[in-house]
Amino acid sequence: MIRGPGLKALVRNRLALIGGLIVLAMFAVSWLAPAISPHDPDKIAVAVRFKPPLTPGHPLGTDSLGRDVLSRMIWGSRISLKVGFVAVGLSTLVGLLLGAVAGYRGGLTDALIMRFCDLMLCFPSMFLILAVIAILKPSVWNVMIVIGLTSWMGVARLVRAELMSLKSRDFILAAKAMGASDARIIWHHLLPNAMGPVLVTATLGVAGAILTESSLSFLGLGVQPPTSTWGSILSEGKNYLERAWWLSLYPGLAILITVLSYNLLGEGLREALNPRSTSANS
Repeated sequence: MIRGPGLKALVRNRLALIGGLIVLAMFAVSWLAPAISPHDPDKIAVAVRFKPPLTPGHPLGTDSLGRDVLSRMIWGSRISLKVGFVAVGLSTLVGLLLGAVAGYRGGLTDALIMRFCDLMLCFPSMFLILAVIAILKPSVWNVMIVIGLTSWMGVARLVRAELMSLKSRDFILAAKAMGASDARIIWHHLLPNAMGPVLVTATLGVAGAILTESSLSFLGLGVQPPTSTWGSILSEGKNYLERAWWLSLYPGLAILITVLSYNLLGEGLREALNPRSTSANS
């Protein structure tokens, strides 16, 4: 999808390159968690509780139950990345379907879908997520589904706008003249040409989903103990700020660096996929 001048522009963008490398490093850490985690993240050892960072065997210290913070951080990265990608995948799929139908069909169908989209946008997303999570049992899957089903509106509006500008092009008219079905025109001709902006939105959406999951876990409405997440470690740390500052520092830094990396990568993709910026830089 990114080739030629766009790929060169992405490689030349140092901030985007740094963001992409950090994202790949996060993937590697989460994938290799069973091999690189020094301890069982849920193992309780009261004898070594509140050990500070750089303690032998516990580089990032221990928490109130003596659990190794580094191990919990490593395993927590799995949950954060899983929530980010599954939630964004779900929201992108829903947005693609509704936006494609609205943009291609137009008329009453477009009006109904867009008014429903406007209705969803009227509700503050965090309050809507909190309301649904409060009704459902908090779990990793419920968190992913709720985040995904409350964040599709931007993708739908973007895809609709792209398809409305593409459906009158000559190659679409030629496909219709050859008897191609509506489904084939949408999936084989329109959507592939509209995926650039969607890719950028999805990349930025991963950062938002990770931040939302961390916020829910911090409030106790996300993934439930004993499963470790960055938000839950941060939530525990707020109770021991004076005694165990590292419980708040390290998960906060992990969330900050991850969200910032996805945003840098997303901005780099936006510039790389923008024909004007790539032609100006080439």
